[in-house]
Amino acid sequence: MEIALLTYSTRPRGGVVHTLALAEALARAGQHVTVWSLARGGDASFFRPVDHRVTVRLVPFPDVPGEDVGPRILRSIAVLGAAYADARDGYDVVHAQDCITANAVGDCLRTVHHLDTFSTPELAACHEKAIVTPRALVCVSAAVAAEVAEGWGRTATVIPNGVQAGRFEAAAGPAGAPARQRWREQLGGYVLAVGGIEPRKGTLDLVEAMALLNRAEARRGRPATRLVVAGGETLFDYRDYRARVEARAAALGVQPLVLGQVDHEELPALVAAARVLAFPSTREGFGLAAMEALAAGVPLVTRDLPVLREVFGPAAVFAGDPAGLAAALLDAVDEAGRATADGARRQAAGRALARAHSWDTAAQAHLRLYRALG
Repeated sequence: MEIALLTYSTRPRGGVVHTLALAEALARAGQHVTVWSLARGGDASFFRPVDHRVTVRLVPFPDVPGEDVGPRILRSIAVLGAAYADARDGYDVVHAQDCITANAVGDCLRTVHHLDTFSTPELAACHEKAIVTPRALVCVSAAVAAEVAEGWGRTATVIPNGVQAGRFEAAAGPAGAPARQRWREQLGGYVLAVGGIEPRKGTLDLVEAMALLNRAEARRGRPATRLVVAGGETLFDYRDYRARVEARAAALGVQPLVLGQVDHEELPALVAAARVLAFPSTREGFGLAAMEALAAGVPLVTRDLPVLREVFGPAAVFAGDPAGLAAALLDAVDEAGRATADGARRQAAGRALARAHSWDTAAQAHLRLYRALG
């Protein structure tokens, strides 16, 4: 089959990671796959190398100083749509991975990674159209598919994400020890959050929880555990939210270290060296970064959401408010320093869960859907 997968950026966000891994798995299955993306800000390639069997089509998308989110969304749709139309490539399957690309190419199927509520009119319209108009929808969890059914009356095919578990298992093993040690020497003991500082990632609650955690550690005569935040590439302007987070962190005496985008080859060791991965998102579709942490054997503390209960089950500790997050993080930090039966049980469950989520399995499920759609 000739398959086009479309994503909105070359930079590491969950949907982009998904697109590349799925494309490579489809290529391993003998399909001809082309990945289309906007190349923002002069990007000449994706954030990581892509299997040579996958064709990459990058559409230049220069930055416009001072451009607001709404006009940027409309320009993204127009630029990608024009390039795609001009190419006149004949594909058996056109599969958009986000609302921007679904709006750009028209007739397609679309993966809904998660649902959100937007106040920017252009983005809200993009989100709505990209659920209503595609010929078929895919969701990465049953919880998101249920939201789609309830809100729009559409039935989506559920195909869970895969995870490159081997990369993260290796980083946690003997061969990965030097890289883990480098991160620990640089950062000390740390709680890791992946995804940047933004409302959907629950960063304000995490800062509150870290303050409570550090007070508890001080009472025990232990040094504070650092909060490290990785990632955060986004189209949206979260400066006001980041300012609120920074002000609250300063008031509470929490000093987050924001790494920004971490090199693809360095990320597994950063994850594997963490005492715990904190995942307090308020909305998610699956939780790929959390699944990567489980592959590395790192304790996972996540917000108590139905979708995350569905995906992670007995492999995670679930919490609601900042006090609950703090208590769960403290327990996880304690478990990182000493073996416990509960910790060992969750670690084994997490590694088994990550291994069970193969991109090759996900690719076969996509192929069955593609063939059924004709």
